[in-house]
Amino acid sequence: MDDEKLLVKGIKFNLETEGYQVEAAYDGEEAVELAKSGNFDLIILDVMMPKLGGLEACMRIREFSTVPVIMLTARSEDMDKIIGFEYGADDYVTKPFNIVELKARIRALLRRSALQTQNAGDACLTIGHIVIDIEKRTAKNDGIPVELTAKEFDVIELLAKNPDRIFSRENLLNTIWGYDYQGDIRTVDVHVRRLREKLEKNPAEPERIMTKWGVGYYIKG
Repeated sequence: MDDEKLLVKGIKFNLETEGYQVEAAYDGEEAVELAKSGNFDLIILDVMMPKLGGLEACMRIREFSTVPVIMLTARSEDMDKIIGFEYGADDYVTKPFNIVELKARIRALLRRSALQTQNAGDACLTIGHIVIDIEKRTAKNDGIPVELTAKEFDVIELLAKNPDRIFSRENLLNTIWGYDYQGDIRTVDVHVRRLREKLEKNPAEPERIMTKWGVGYYIKG
């Protein structure tokens, strides 16, 4: 516990020296409540937090926010990362880590988030029963609003802007996560599956978010 507090304080100090405004929480429950009360550009969660683990905290935050989330974990197994993405994480940093790497991951996420906001127009994209509001970064399935994480929205926006164009998993990974992303390519499959669960009338028989077997994914225009 004391070691983890020192880690939090160390990260806070290093980020504040870069000019970031940082709020610190020392357990998962406090992190969720802090996320509810503030307007944050990015959240960092440790998988092994007291009272409420980082994965559970991430899932609860996703109930009310799409803010980018970086997970800190002492484990590097690919399946652990995939589970984290299932819970709504946007990126992973494995402990022990170099603070320079963490700062780089933060800058990359914030840069992509700012660029997406800057490029957002006021148009809505309608693909069958799916409606995507680019400016508000929201989506509806057959008229019913659905909550998408930042990365889920990035994926569906890219596909919807390019109907019938097939994107390989490598294309999607490089475009959405960036060429410097070191995670498992299967995270693309996880995000597409979650999009189908949220946006298709029957996820088992999708009508719009399609797979071209052996090639990639596309939106049926």
